[in-house]
Amino acid sequence: MRTGLEGRFAMRVALLILACTLLPGRTHAQAQPAASAPTVILSRVDESHPLKNGIQLRSGHAVTQIIALRDDVLRVRASPEGTLPEDASWAVPQTVRTASVGVEATGDRTSVGFRTKALDVRIDRNPIRLVIRDLAGNILSADATDHATSFRQGSFRIWKDLPVDEHFFGLGDKTGPLDRRDQAFSMWNTDAYGFQESTDPIYKTIPFFLAMRAGRSYGIFLDNTWRSSFDFGREERTAYSFGAEAGPLDYYFVYGPEPKRVVETYAYLTGTPPLPPLWSFGFQQSRYSYAPEAKVREVAARLRSDRIPSDVLWLDIDYQYKNRPFTVDPQGFPDMPKLISDMRAEHFHMVAITDLHVAYAPNQDYAPYDTGAKEDAFVHKPDGSVFIGKVWPGPSVFPDFTRHQSREWWGGLYRQFVDWKFAGFWNDMNEPSVFDGPGKTMPLDTVHRIDEPGFRTRTATHAEIHDVYGMQNARATYEGVLKLNPEERPFVMTRASYAGGQRYSVTWTGDNSSTWNHLRMTTPMLVNLGLSGYAFAGADVGGFAGSPQPDLLTRWLEMAAFQPIDRDHTAKGTNDQEPWVHGPEHEAIRRRFIETRYRLMPYIYTVAEETSRTGLPMIRPLFLEFPHATQDGHPVDLDAGGEFMFGPNLLVAPAPYPDMLDKYSLTLPGAGWYEFWSGGKMPPLPSEADIQAASQASPDGTTLQSPEMQEKMRAVLAWRVTPKLDVLPVFVRGGTILPMQPLVQSTDEAPKGPLEIRVYPGPECKGSLYLDDGHTFRYRQGEFLRETFTCEAGSDAVRVNIAAHQGRFPPWWSRIEMVIYGATRAARSVSVGSTAVQNVRFDVQSGALRFFIDDPASGSEVRIVY
Repeated sequence: MRTGLEGRFAMRVALLILACTLLPGRTHAQAQPAASAPTVILSRVDESHPLKNGIQLRSGHAVTQIIALRDDVLRVRASPEGTLPEDASWAVPQTVRTASVGVEATGDRTSVGFRTKALDVRIDRNPIRLVIRDLAGNILSADATDHATSFRQGSFRIWKDLPVDEHFFGLGDKTGPLDRRDQAFSMWNTDAYGFQESTDPIYKTIPFFLAMRAGRSYGIFLDNTWRSSFDFGREERTAYSFGAEAGPLDYYFVYGPEPKRVVETYAYLTGTPPLPPLWSFGFQQSRYSYAPEAKVREVAARLRSDRIPSDVLWLDIDYQYKNRPFTVDPQGFPDMPKLISDMRAEHFHMVAITDLHVAYAPNQDYAPYDTGAKEDAFVHKPDGSVFIGKVWPGPSVFPDFTRHQSREWWGGLYRQFVDWKFAGFWNDMNEPSVFDGPGKTMPLDTVHRIDEPGFRTRTATHAEIHDVYGMQNARATYEGVLKLNPEERPFVMTRASYAGGQRYSVTWTGDNSSTWNHLRMTTPMLVNLGLSGYAFAGADVGGFAGSPQPDLLTRWLEMAAFQPIDRDHTAKGTNDQEPWVHGPEHEAIRRRFIETRYRLMPYIYTVAEETSRTGLPMIRPLFLEFPHATQDGHPVDLDAGGEFMFGPNLLVAPAPYPDMLDKYSLTLPGAGWYEFWSGGKMPPLPSEADIQAASQASPDGTTLQSPEMQEKMRAVLAWRVTPKLDVLPVFVRGGTILPMQPLVQSTDEAPKGPLEIRVYPGPECKGSLYLDDGHTFRYRQGEFLRETFTCEAGSDAVRVNIAAHQGRFPPWWSRIEMVIYGATRAARSVSVGSTAVQNVRFDVQSGALRFFIDDPASGSEVRIVY
């Protein structure tokens, strides 16, 4: 029997559906997949009409519009019904969607089109075929010659030519190889506990990919929230395709030609991530779950007593009463505010999980349910009653996040937690996961209400909203916490999301496993996430499901020191997974890599600030920095094993298979590299002839006769790595100026001593450092410090320029320790301006000069003469 409250819900939904059917444009019913809809194939251009920013075409009743938002950005929309659908997007702001540039109309007997200052757009008349070229005439993208764009039973599919040398990246954290070529993917957010390398779909839907071919790059973003799919040559060898089961045909073409430009322009479309607090780049310790309170205190005390630098402790669902979000178990955590305060006194920030499923607990004094019911904040079944599904609290209801009113209500639920000084929040299970639902989620006919600026007010089924549900959950959390504490940067981590979700949250790769293969999978997942907008991301270090072998946890903690988010996390029922488990030898190695992360914090935070402005990821494929370094005509990464860039200047080169014991070869593109740990300069890459000659002379270099052959063998050995448990090969790009700091135990602690500036002479030698208070928005009013460095190196001299400080934020240092690598002998003189520098040390083994100088705000110039 329906309660009075449910009856009011049903009446409101019925009235809203009726109102929406009376609005102009598509009705709710028309927005659903239509099995009876006729098949429409775009076969030829029947009419064309030039627009000031593009062109509009008709093929039968179907309409296609191609417009230029910028000279390098096109938007393509099509409809089989003669009118384009509602222009609305959860991913691309209206100001971006309505941008335009003037174009030059083109056309002849066989084609129509237009030109921008970067692109030549032509549409063949019969058969209709969109071809996009650069202004030099190189084809960038072309509709497939033997597959027309088609609409069938409400779905659509677009086909493009697939050259043999084209490669694809992106689509978020999909599993499998870095290159998406020869793979096919379904975009449907899924709770994928226990996922493996071939599992698809998983947690996120980011329908954007970057393509590379012959030194030129472009990207395509399909802005459609229904279940969509991408096939990069798996079905057909000569064509790739993408489409959705319903919703608008609406995609963006983004031109490079450099891949960096494509990534930056995708960020222009969907937004850059906000700069997170500094503490979020420190080491983070978590598990399901640290409970009761005494366990939290025990872990915190051990981290400090063992001097393992760390910043964050996470609370999973067991801190809650009956697993109900926004509650605290009074038995296990009798005084949560005091616990948080005590942890802050020890320089720990605490992050609490706040899942979106609200316990269905009427008349039980559970405020999230009571206030949500009063606000009509939950999603409904088609009959108008509230949808109830089983999750961790048992029967649960789900906020209707596509209503701005529901998001505002949800944000207000954080008031007490914000007042208690929780530092961040974790939105898990938001695909949404429903234990007793079909496909482990809501039924597809569950009713959501869209009440959002820029959208037509209407209802929508879960089939349309599913893939944006987690994104809107994170948005509600971010905006709510920001409203409650507008001076502090919110920290929100989400599991599920859609394109543009990076505006509200960081993320991780979900419930991985404690296996060597999952460690190997982490790099391509994080790299492709970064290319897809989510630059601030991590994986559960050590693996979530299962317990890692000692060597596996050590290797994983080594790798995570060079990833954006470094969080050790594991499941309930697994073994302890903190850095000290498995004994002092393993702990010492793990501590050393975490310490290295903290010493690199000036570099890490500087890269993060760049990311917040440009959208360029922190963890990068090699081709993003070296787009023209190819092997056999394809991006260098495809032959580089598991190598990746951490920021623009550090190259991390683990073994292709992390548990392998055999030697492996390095791939170091570009000109000039230095070994990070020793500072030694890498010899030039030996030729195949040198490798063959050296290997025939002696396997280990001990019986070589000539000095020339010995030098060749040394080069061969330098480019071949023998895996060792306590070593992760890391290299610094020649031309880098790298800022580092003295060791601290948390980012709260001001480093004591000088700033260290490491100079690695090479092409375009430069570096920078960014600093602010690490937690507020005052940097937007000029309270930041930016310091830039350049260097010029010759055969007998090096000159380093330190520019004047920018911004008003005071540095924690007054002096700099300069370290100049690549030296072959001691310096004859070192000076700052006209003042000689004393006590210059030369380290023969590392080839480094070391000395101290002042760092005046006005800047300085350092000259080294050999």
